[in-house]
Amino acid sequence: MTAKISAVLFDLDGTIIDTNELIIESFLHALHGIVPADFGREHIIPSMGLPLLTQLRQFSGREEVDDLALAYREYNLLRHDEMVTLFPGVGDVVRKLHAAGIKLGIVTTKMRASTERALKLLGIYEDMGTIVTLDDVEFAKPHPEPVLKAIAALGSDPAETIMVGDSKVDIESAVRAGAVPVGVAWSLKGEGLLKDAGAAHIIQEMEQLLTICGLER
Repeated sequence: MTAKISAVLFDLDGTIIDTNELIIESFLHALHGIVPADFGREHIIPSMGLPLLTQLRQFSGREEVDDLALAYREYNLLRHDEMVTLFPGVGDVVRKLHAAGIKLGIVTTKMRASTERALKLLGIYEDMGTIVTLDDVEFAKPHPEPVLKAIAALGSDPAETIMVGDSKVDIESAVRAGAVPVGVAWSLKGEGLLKDAGAAHIIQEMEQLLTICGLER
C-alpha cells in the first residue's frame, strides 16, 4: 500500500457486527402475509446493505411501507440484544487501531438510534471518532456522501482512509469517495461480488486490517 493509513471506516451490519440472522428474521416477520410463501433468506441477502425502506419497497412491491418498517423495527428491537454479536477479532482490532492513533468511524445505512444501541451494547462506541448513519445524509451508500462526510469529520484524507464493508454499496461508496475499499470474506454476499465492485483488498479475518494499516499483527 502506497499511502499511509490514518483512518478506518467500518460498515456496521454484516461487517463488524453479526446481525445477519436478526435482519433476516426481522424481514420475514414484517413481510409475513405480504410476500409469497416461498420468500426466504436467498431473496433478502442480495439487497442487505441498502436502506430499510428501499428493501421493503423492493420486497413488497408497495410504495407505502411505513407499516412494514414499524413491524420490522419492533421485532428487531425486541430480539436485538440477544441476537447481536461482534464478529471474531473486531473488539481487539478496534482497540489496537485506536491505541495506534488511527482515527475510526462508522458509516452505515442504519438509523442513529439502533446504530448507537449496538455499538454501546458491544463496547466499541467510545472508540469511534465519528458515526454517519442514514439520518445524517441526503444520499445513502453507494453514493459517496456518507464516506466523504465521515472522512471530513475525522479530518482525514480519502487516499489515507480505508472503508471496510460486506456489500457492494460499501465498496462503491468508498471507490467514489476516493477511499481505499476493503471487503470482508465473511460477507453473506460472497467475495466475488466485492472484488467485482472494486475492493482493493479482501480480508479473511479482521486482524489482517492491522497489516494493511502498517501495524504489527
